[in-house]
Amino acid sequence: MAACNFSIPFTGEATSVLAKAKAAVQKQGGQFTGDTNSGQFSVSVFGNEIVGTYSVGGTNLDIVIESKPFLLPCGAIEGFLKSQITG
Repeated sequence: MAACNFSIPFTGEATSVLAKAKAAVQKQGGQFTGDTNSGQFSVSVFGNEIVGTYSVGGTNLDIVIESKPFLLPCGAIEGFLKSQITG
């Protein structure tokens, strides 16, 4: 069972949105692989890993967090990614 599921609506091209997502993950020392359809990412936070996948459906970036630190709420992850992608 996934730890978190959420969608981030976006405008414009999926390539630019994914470039922002990739930059945000890599800025935190993480890995981001995939294409404009789907992919996966991982990043270390507080010594624990956040591992997830993404898929693009129309103008939504659908995120599934497979594992995360117990004390890190899904809303914090979602908020961070939204601020990096749509901000």
